[in-house]
Amino acid sequence: MSEPGEQTGVGESGVDKEGVHGQRPGREAEIGKGLPGHDGKRRKGGKGRGEKAMVPEAEFTSYYGLPILNPPVWKAYDIAGYFFLGGLAGAGSVLAAGAELTGRPAAARALKISSLFAIGGSTAALIHDLGRPARFVNMLRVMKLTSPMSMGSWLLAAYGPAAGAAAVLHVTGLFPRLGGAATAGAAALGPAVAAYTAALAADTAVPAWHDVHRELPMVFVGSAAAAASGMALIASPTRETAPMRSTAVLGTALELASAKVMERRAGLVAEPYKLGKAGRFVRAGEILSAAGAAGGALLGGRSRAAAALSGAALLAGSACTRFGVFHAGMQSARDPKYTVVPQRERLAGHSSGPTASNGG
Repeated sequence: MSEPGEQTGVGESGVDKEGVHGQRPGREAEIGKGLPGHDGKRRKGGKGRGEKAMVPEAEFTSYYGLPILNPPVWKAYDIAGYFFLGGLAGAGSVLAAGAELTGRPAAARALKISSLFAIGGSTAALIHDLGRPARFVNMLRVMKLTSPMSMGSWLLAAYGPAAGAAAVLHVTGLFPRLGGAATAGAAALGPAVAAYTAALAADTAVPAWHDVHRELPMVFVGSAAAAASGMALIASPTRETAPMRSTAVLGTALELASAKVMERRAGLVAEPYKLGKAGRFVRAGEILSAAGAAGGALLGGRSRAAAALSGAALLAGSACTRFGVFHAGMQSARDPKYTVVPQRERLAGHSSGPTASNGG
């Protein structure tokens, strides 16, 4: 550093208590100088002069291009159909018991029959995916309370005969007391049948299912209630469907509200529900369910045709919701992003917690 009043040589610069002297023009350091697009002006949407990310967007890959998780080997029509038909059966038994108690015999009859066929189809779809019936029987060899698959197998084994007896005894008129007991038993097990498939899916490592384990059962229950109400609108006389029309509105509201809460809470992991095949199914389910509920509430009590159309929309909407959930899970399992990013966020949250911040 030069003394005050001393002249520096050509090309030299110095700093003293008088300030900086001898600096060469154009030598000042500039933030972001040399970066593409740097012109000293604020860009639209930018945060300041020359500020630009130096690290490219991360790409989540794995060894040899293989996914981090192996997607389930479940078949779409078998498992999504199993989800849908099980929900229709369980909720239908509940509505059938309510219809019988309130003096609506035609609606009770239709719902008991539809529940029997639905649980039969659901079980057939499950066995078809398993490959042979013996595998389903083998699951009944033990009862594991912490396994949704084990408990679900026992639940089906108990619900199926109850729903079958309720339908057959109602149609034949035989043993009315036994039929009433079967109806009550199927109604008691119905909500669990409608919801347990959500727990079954959430028990896997698939991000789009596992990370929404709180809301998914509510989505399934609301969807099942809407589907069973739709079946009642199709198969019952309009004079007996007032409670079912109300249930359709409530079920659809529960399904849509739970789905929105799920999207907000899950963040990135809920993204597959909006993309690709899953997104198309989910959007179709939302539109059909809302249209069916509105049509049933406004026109279902006046017109038999409007009731049938509304019921068909509710059934289709519920089926689309189940297929959307299925495909969202498959899409999330194939993309490493939905596994890696939430793990990093959880690790970052743990490292910045009270223990880490206090050095404990």
